[in-house]
Amino acid sequence: MARQTSSGSSSDTAADVDEQGPNPSSRQFSPLAALSWVLLSPQLFFIWIVQKVVEFIYEPLISSLFTAPAPPKGSKPFGRIAVIGGGLTGIASAAHAVAHGFEVVIYESEEEIGGVWARVNSTSSLQLNSILYRFHPSVKWSCGFPHRDEIVGQIRALADRYQLHDSIRLKTKVEKVTRHKSSTDPKKGGHARWLINDGKDGVFDGIIVAIGTCGEPKNPHFEGEESFKGEILHSSKLDDAHLEGKKVVIVGSGASGVEAAELAVAKKAKDVVVLARDDKWIIPRNTVFDIMLALQPFGREMPLSFIPEWLIRTFHYRDQVDKAPQTKGLFAGTPIVNDEFLKHIRKGLISYKRGDTKSFTPQGVKFNERERDSKPGDKGETKVETADVIVLATGFTRPSIEMLPADLFPKESDGRDYSRPNLYLQNFCTEDCSILLTNASYMDAIGTVGNWHVGLYARILMLFLLEERARPVPKAMKLWVDLLQWIKQTAWGNTDVSGLAFFTYTELVIWILTFHLFKPRRLPWLPFVLFGWGVKPSASNETEGKVEKK
Repeated sequence: MARQTSSGSSSDTAADVDEQGPNPSSRQFSPLAALSWVLLSPQLFFIWIVQKVVEFIYEPLISSLFTAPAPPKGSKPFGRIAVIGGGLTGIASAAHAVAHGFEVVIYESEEEIGGVWARVNSTSSLQLNSILYRFHPSVKWSCGFPHRDEIVGQIRALADRYQLHDSIRLKTKVEKVTRHKSSTDPKKGGHARWLINDGKDGVFDGIIVAIGTCGEPKNPHFEGEESFKGEILHSSKLDDAHLEGKKVVIVGSGASGVEAAELAVAKKAKDVVVLARDDKWIIPRNTVFDIMLALQPFGREMPLSFIPEWLIRTFHYRDQVDKAPQTKGLFAGTPIVNDEFLKHIRKGLISYKRGDTKSFTPQGVKFNERERDSKPGDKGETKVETADVIVLATGFTRPSIEMLPADLFPKESDGRDYSRPNLYLQNFCTEDCSILLTNASYMDAIGTVGNWHVGLYARILMLFLLEERARPVPKAMKLWVDLLQWIKQTAWGNTDVSGLAFFTYTELVIWILTFHLFKPRRLPWLPFVLFGWGVKPSASNETEGKVEKK
């Protein structure tokens, strides 16, 4: 989940200088106040300078170099791609596809595009700095950590720029995906052609499944919840919650729990208690440090992983080091990116308790409080945490991919499993390279969702559809998965989870670069895959099906 920046967490600055920097348009602005802000808040001043460099140099440069224009009217498509999901990933993938000469149809089950961002609290914002969250090169952010409305606005603006609205099927759930009779054999260098639902939108050459990892809010049932005299809310539904002067108990300590706790503080709750089932890594909102973590190329715990873990415990947790995981490694799950949560704990605005939620009572939550480094279910002390409002920070259900043919995700008799996340390049079905699951197959990662790889994977799919000799056959795709599994899992003696269950952004880039070396015929396409250079739609009706490379 995204992270909320609460209104109560900004630094003490002059009225005409906010946390985003000096605001010359303010009626109260004065050079003296701006100078005072620079001297008293050097860290915020540095962040502001970096943001201005990004805004006036980096973003325009990236946009001019890597933004492919919308196709000219009357151009004939190289092929047709169905995009399942109208969220950030789906709209960005569709924009890349049409810019390079493909026709798209986008299927969105909700009444509007935006995905999970359209369904969360208005105060929700990016966890990572927007420098790292460029889901399309044309995106221009107003600040380092934009909130929900700006994010959804950027998604809609992208759909406008690439004239996608006529291609969007709102309130249309994809129930089934079937092969068309014109399909060719992937084992012989071909690929299936696909029908969506009843097939009325025609035949598609490829499919991008962009349903994400957050579906409907997860609302587990707790014994006795009907007897609770207060209010029970999901953490994604707090915009209209009246929390002032109330005691708020939050069940869950993940990113949504941290966001809910900050929002409760901002809404002036009397007491805020977070009930954590286990400890999770919280890393600082330091862009340089976060990039360094994402540069770890192995995508798993390594012998030197103790160094960044020590730095985080020493300089970020500091006196709250008992809240940090004691045995779970940093590169074993997605960390929470947050600066304010630990500060609120230090100030006594938030109480953090570790243990198991057993049931609800008329007064609050029956809770089995445990010691640090204990496991869920271990023996503890049973207590009742009284509450006026209980917030379920229990996340979202994982969207199902049961609409896809089951044979796309085989399980071999020897135990090898090629279902999510064990896919080719972590995103392509091993049985047919014309099915791409961008941001729908990963489990945990650092520095990945919503970044450059949305375009990279979309262009790899287009490469497969345009160049038969570049396609991988199922056997080769399975071999890639097996090799990664051996390197990341078996070779290091860790067989508990899939080797593809966690990865870093640098690891993903290595996959894509080495992918071109496995088949030399892919090398001429490297500029296209990496930068979007070389393949453009033709305005001539006579060049249908031909690739125009410039």
